[in-house]
Amino acid sequence: MTDYILEMKNITKRFPGVLALDDVSFRVKRGEIHALVGENGAGKSTLMKVLSGVHSHGTYSGQVIFNGEEQSYRNIADSENAGIAIIYQELALCPNMNIAESIFLGREILSKSKLINWSEMYKRTNELLEQVELDINPETKISHIGIGQQQLVEIAKAVSKNAELLILDEPTAALTDKESEHLLDLLRQFKEQGVTCIYISHKLNEVYNIADTITVLRDGQSIITSKKEDLSQRDLISHMVGRELEDMFPRVYQKPEDVVLEVENWSIEHPTIANKKVIDNISFSCKKGEILGIAGLMGAGRTELIMSLLGHYGKKICGTIRMNGEEVVINNSSDAIKKGIGLVPEDRKRYGLVLHQDVKFNTGLASFNDLSKNGLINDNELISLTNEQVNKLNIRTPSIEQLLRNLSGGNQQKNVLAKWLIRELSVLILDEPTRGIDVGSKIEIYNIMNDLVAEGLAIIMISSELPEIIGISDRVLVMHEGKFVKEFSKDDVTQEEIMHYATGGI
Repeated sequence: MTDYILEMKNITKRFPGVLALDDVSFRVKRGEIHALVGENGAGKSTLMKVLSGVHSHGTYSGQVIFNGEEQSYRNIADSENAGIAIIYQELALCPNMNIAESIFLGREILSKSKLINWSEMYKRTNELLEQVELDINPETKISHIGIGQQQLVEIAKAVSKNAELLILDEPTAALTDKESEHLLDLLRQFKEQGVTCIYISHKLNEVYNIADTITVLRDGQSIITSKKEDLSQRDLISHMVGRELEDMFPRVYQKPEDVVLEVENWSIEHPTIANKKVIDNISFSCKKGEILGIAGLMGAGRTELIMSLLGHYGKKICGTIRMNGEEVVINNSSDAIKKGIGLVPEDRKRYGLVLHQDVKFNTGLASFNDLSKNGLINDNELISLTNEQVNKLNIRTPSIEQLLRNLSGGNQQKNVLAKWLIRELSVLILDEPTRGIDVGSKIEIYNIMNDLVAEGLAIIMISSELPEIIGISDRVLVMHEGKFVKEFSKDDVTQEEIMHYATGGI
């Protein structure tokens, strides 16, 4: 038996007008955790879709050799039958099904009379959940459990298929630090049991924590494969982006001027749980030319605070908002836009973009009223504004008519920014602005933020990445259980101090 469970040789995959994979060779040793890294658009997901049968045999050139035999998968079912399971970043569970139904969908355990054997299916589900250390009733609906638990259900589903090779695509993008560490521990256990893993992630600290071997893809080509210990993080980043990066956080500090936004004594109750305060008497301000960072653990109330300020969350809201010293009332997005407040949401695909529309349409999303006369959009003006932002933000797209779903995550995020930059804004709120995007695109986003505050914009940034919060913020507010519990200046903030207060320390 060969040392390599997987060999992909000279894989080339084309889409109309795009060479997605260019003669890529990739191989994985049996029983290792192999990290596959690269910028968005580098070809990682396309390569895994070739491997898992999403792109069927005949739609690409090259060879896929698994367990020593050349494969010609027609679909995902073929690759699963061979022993390959893939878990995507966007989980594919049915929210209205329970856990057992989701795990055994299409593979239900039947009785002799060909009816579903529920007792056996729940028994088997309990065994699988125990393997992934998830203590939960298998009759619980998927919609009633969190993202971290859903991720473990997906892994239990893969385990139920007796997968020899497990592929995880950005598995911790939406998880808390505790959930992420639990997932990595599980992967180490699976490795000890002989399961091989391909791990795709933009979080390089996780890559160095979990991987044995690292392969870099760039622009559809395989650049390097190396043992983890032989590849420094700095060299890895250079291979990913094709150039030296001098500073991960290229912050150019301004001298913050007048206060733009003030929030006083802001409190809100949970929209469905009576008498539960989500935000409890919060006050803060943000100045022109300032990046104000908001840190805290998931569930601390960071996103809820921002969404309530814009009229999209909570009930029994009380408190005061002032813009440039004048009290304002914001009931919805239209009110916020009129007051000069823009939001780049945490979930850009659901709340920030229309993926089946093109770059031009998405750039104009927040400005159609201003670009219209007698119900007709001034298309020439929209084209001009879109082209200006595509060039300014370096949005990599074949044309402004390209559908958003065909762009990488980093370019989608820059299109959300473009939507706001064609407007006159006073405050831009960024909720997890670099989640799920590659290191090169992150630095581009930071440089855009620098340019915006240099022009006098006030930026409020929520981030779960502590190096990002520290590296890019002028001030940091730490949130715990719906309150701001500590404020730091850029000169006296550390990760340890943030975590101390974020976890309830005094």
